[in-house]
Amino acid sequence: MGEPYYVTTAISYPNGKPHIGHAYEAIATDVIARNRKAEGFDVRFQTGTDEHGLKMMQKARDLGVTPAALCDEMSQYFKDMCNALNIGYDVFIRTTEPRHHEATQELWRRMEANGDLYLDRYEGWYSIRDEAYYDESELVEGEGGEKLSPQGTPVEWTVEESWFFRLSKYQDKLLALYSSGDFIRPESRRNEVARFVEGGLRDLSVSRTSFDWGIKVPGSENHVMYVWVDALTNYLTGLGFPDESGDYAKYWPANLHVIGKDIVRFHAIYWPAFLMSAGVPLPRQVFGHGFLLNRGQKESKSLGNVTDPIGLAETFGVDALRYFLMREVAFGQDGSYSPEAIVTRCNAELANSFGNLAQRSLSMIFKNMDGVVKAGLPQSEADATLFAAVKDGIAGLRKSFTDLAFSEGLESWMRAVFACNQYVDEQAPWALRKSDPERMEAVLMVLFQVVRDLAIAVRPVVPTAIDKLLDQMGQGADARDYEALDSADWFTALTASGYKVDKPQGVFPRLELPEEAAA
Repeated sequence: MGEPYYVTTAISYPNGKPHIGHAYEAIATDVIARNRKAEGFDVRFQTGTDEHGLKMMQKARDLGVTPAALCDEMSQYFKDMCNALNIGYDVFIRTTEPRHHEATQELWRRMEANGDLYLDRYEGWYSIRDEAYYDESELVEGEGGEKLSPQGTPVEWTVEESWFFRLSKYQDKLLALYSSGDFIRPESRRNEVARFVEGGLRDLSVSRTSFDWGIKVPGSENHVMYVWVDALTNYLTGLGFPDESGDYAKYWPANLHVIGKDIVRFHAIYWPAFLMSAGVPLPRQVFGHGFLLNRGQKESKSLGNVTDPIGLAETFGVDALRYFLMREVAFGQDGSYSPEAIVTRCNAELANSFGNLAQRSLSMIFKNMDGVVKAGLPQSEADATLFAAVKDGIAGLRKSFTDLAFSEGLESWMRAVFACNQYVDEQAPWALRKSDPERMEAVLMVLFQVVRDLAIAVRPVVPTAIDKLLDQMGQGADARDYEALDSADWFTALTASGYKVDKPQGVFPRLELPEEAAA
């Protein structure tokens, strides 16, 4: 196996069913995991649900069920979403699991042993919806003059005994961390966090006594831990912490936490401070992606524009949805989607450009060469130029994907696809069939090779469709990583085996706009 690579999504709060933002994060992280696997890394990919806190307890009470029963039901929706969207996670963590209680209590004990926890009384503004405390200076005024958090959620004045974490002690260490490398990306988020920390950090209230749905504080059983201490520890739990052998030794520190921009503060300030306190190595990078907007608007229940991502995948196809989200949105910025945009983008690029190229090439080989694949045919300058353009496009995709610039990487890949389509038009193999059959065969064999390479390159984004295509091209299931792109003799070996292309099946159908969207 190659070098270890550990990537996580944030864990989802299951007080509602998954929305498009959950799907976007899961798909992007899955593409990263598949890309790193294709590059030869030994990847571990974790996702899950964050099941404690006041919100879950209140919702369970409103529904007349136990919090545990509510968590079981809601967590399953997130697993179903992952299955529906072809998310190939290795670990699905739930914070209600006994192993997670054990890991979180151990982290707490280490912070306490380091002198960073003390008991005091908390008085301040708390937002149940954000599970966060806010300073008076951060509050904004709502319509009726009521106080709201910076996110626009209601806050209430809370007084209770609480354990505090000495966050203020870590201000300089955090600023040094931000300035020394790429701990927070993109840069706009790093600047935002650094400015916040430079403004001064106050100690953080990290326990509650007013409810009990959470992880008990060791030695203070009437306290439950602040939900963020609990939630963030999930990244360690999934590796077997506090057992520091095995997976923990192999995969920690995490290479990348992929999270939404609204929770960057928790991951970029609290999380590294907790780990520094506990003497645990820090993750290498936190990437805060943008929001996905529905026709330019943020989705909300009150606007009635909340999209079920599984419904979207059923309408347009899982691969088409995955491709659209990675291609349309510059990763790290906000992006917008609509049924029209999905149909337009996927038809232009997947169906008409690449899908059509693959289908035409294989069909001509099937019809004009009886499906036989031949090596050693003479090559022209146009062939060499095309091979170079495709190699260049794939190198661009790989470089951009390594840098998490998916839309740029797919742009580079599309340039190579366009070069192939131009080559088909210029070489006109259908005309060569009569005038120069040997040259026609050479052209079709060039197309066979470049289609295979382009398919392998884009496989992390659209794995199901590409696997169907590579099955039709005689590519073994074990030869679909990027290493296969560098193999010089695959084509000779395939021809020597007497491989024949069967009547091809298209893998990227043209999409239609659903009637209700077209109306």
